[in-house]
Parts: sequence; structure tokens; C-alpha cells
Amino acid sequence: MASKTVAALVVWSMICGAVVKAQDFDFFYFVQQWPGSYCDTRQGCCFPLSSSPKPVFGIHGLWPNFNDGSYPASCGNEPYNPQEVADVLQKMDDDWGSLACPSSDSQSFWNHEWSKHGTCSGLNQHDYFQSAINIYGNYDITGALAEAGIVPDGSQYQIEDIRKAIGSVLNGHLPGVDCNKDGQGNKQLYQVYICVATDGSTLIECPIFPNNECKGSVEFPIFDPSSKSVQ
Repeated sequence: MASKTVAALVVWSMICGAVVKAQDFDFFYFVQQWPGSYCDTRQGCCFPLSSSPKPVFGIHGLWPNFNDGSYPASCGNEPYNPQEVADVLQKMDDDWGSLACPSSDSQSFWNHEWSKHGTCSGLNQHDYFQSAINIYGNYDITGALAEAGIVPDGSQYQIEDIRKAIGSVLNGHLPGVDCNKDGQGNKQLYQVYICVATDGSTLIECPIFPNNECKGSVEFPIFDPSSKSVQ
């Protein structure tokens, strides 16, 4: 009897340890990407099989992070299960599709996001993906940029103006901004990092910004989904 009790305690401690490990982080980065800046790189892009991306920022991921800039990854081995997120799959299709080639149904992309980041979030699969969808729906950064006259027309814009425009819909919290380069080597607006508390919903001031945050002026490239076919 005693041996069974000890064994049960060991199993329970392992479970508790796994939960603590999964929740051991300081904040989330909620990351959105501009599809035009993904597609006009040398590697190009392929549209999801289910739908074409809209000319708006789309979800890249909800990533647990530490205040020193490091992050936990792959905190558990629970496999991604589409049935767990059946009621939000349509929104994931609409707002969180994969642009990687070859074209796919985005399931491998979501599997990657869950396995690498979601397992460290302290949330179950449904709540993890639902949290990202909720944040995305509550804060329209594409609209905020347009309100400030910052539109994807191939022009150059100041990074600080971009941050301030987006901050206007984030309760004054300024985001991090990430750039990449197009096929000709021009610096362009790529990703926006919004900082979220560990509850997965409350916006906070960013404790630290991404190492690859860009400065100065940057191009906001045109993106016309109708001009790109599925490959």
C-alpha cells in the first residue's frame, strides 16, 4: 500500500512539475506579420489551400517569453489535435494561415506553433489558439496604421510613426517592429510584436523588444492577393 502511495505521489509531482514548467515565463509576444513582406522575399510564398490571405496583418504566433529576451520552447509532448480547436478553425483559417511553400491546409504550421510555443503557455490547446484569435480581433493594427496615413503603397515610413500609430489602439502601449528585406535587398516592415500578460489577454508595456527590431525609415510594401496564385 505504501509503495502505491509513493508511486502516486511521484506521478503527481511529475504532473505538477510539468505544469509549473509550462507556466514559467514572464509575458507573451503576440506577433503579426505583413503578408506582402513575407511574399516578396527571395523565397516567395504560397497561399493556403483553404483561403487567400487578406491585405491585412495576419497572426504569426503567441509566444511565451522571459524578461531577459530568452524564451521557453517545446515544454511538453502533447500533440496538436485539430478536434480541440474545431470551433475556432474557421477563424484560424481566415487570420492565421501559413504562407510557406508548398501550399497547405496550415495544419503543420499550427502544429509547430502549439508544439514549440503553446506547450509552454500554461493554456490548453483550445484556450491557446482562442486567446490569439481574441487578441487579434480586439486590436486592428492595419486599421490604426491607415488612420495615421500609413498604408501599404510601397512608400517609406518612419518606424517611430508606425509604433505610435499602432500604440494608439493598444491603450498607449508601444509595440516592437521587425523588418526583413525584399528580393532586391530593401528593408521593409515585416512583423509587429505586441506584449501580453501571462493571462493571455491583458496588454502590457514590453519588458524587452526583439533583438532584430529595426530603426529609421522602412518601406511598407504593396500586397495584392489577387495577383498571386497558389503554387
